[in-house]
Formats: sequence, structure tokens, C-alpha cells
Amino acid sequence: MRLVIQRVANASVTVDGQTVSSIEKGLLVLVGVENGDTVDDVQWLAAKTVALRIFPDSEGIMNLSLNDIGGEILAVSQFTLTASTRKGNRPSYIRAAGHQLAVSLYDAYCAKVSELTGRPVAKGIFGADMKVSLVNDGPVTIIIDSRLRE
Repeated sequence: MRLVIQRVANASVTVDGQTVSSIEKGLLVLVGVENGDTVDDVQWLAAKTVALRIFPDSEGIMNLSLNDIGGEILAVSQFTLTASTRKGNRPSYIRAAGHQLAVSLYDAYCAKVSELTGRPVAKGIFGADMKVSLVNDGPVTIIIDSRLRE
């Protein structure tokens, strides 16, 4: 699984002109699920997401986590994170998980993050043509891949 995590002042998802989710200060997380991903990947990534110390403390040092600031989280499925651009100019999505696995692990990730924060996770609509708006705070953007556990 691959995540792109952005610290935001606010973010929202719109589908067909209707806002389906929005958050204030917190994290926008784009979630890509690949073939072979498992619940173990979900557990590791959810814990990492919630524990990331990327919010400023009183001295402006990135030292606080999502839970420390009581921040919100918006998770949006994004199969294009699995793209391979190795050959040619048209990305290949052959590594993207099939619909059933992708939905299952995306939902499991959201549920685990909700459990770890004690707050609901705002979500996009899986498979929909979504318009995602955000005000990136910092900007701070972190990429995490469960296959590259650094």
C-alpha cells in the first residue's frame, strides 16, 4: 500500500458538484492499494499515519501528531498511486489491486485509523470521479510505502 499524506488547514471531496466529505486542520491521505497488500500493511500504515509527528509545537518544531492536536483525517482512495512509469509515457496500473481487495483494505485502513484516533475518518467515494480540494499547510507532504518500511 502507498500513502501520500498531506498536512492540511482544510480539505474536501466533491462528487457530481456535491461535497461528500470535508475536514478542518489535519491530514488528507491518498490511499493506493496494490496486489499482494494485506491487513498487516493496513495495521502498519494506520499506526504510522496517526503517530507521524508533523504538526508544529509551540516553538514551531514539527513535534506533534494528529492525536496531539486533535486533528481530523480525510482518506481518499487513489489507484493511480500504484502507477508504473518504467516503460513509455502511459502509466501502467497492472499493480493496482482488484476492486474487492482494494475496497476491503481501504475500508480497513479507515476503520483502523478511526480506532486509533477515537474519531471518525472522513472519506471519499471509492471509484467515483472525485474533485479533491485542499489547503496544504506548510506544505508538508509525506509518502509512505508499506513495502519500503523505512
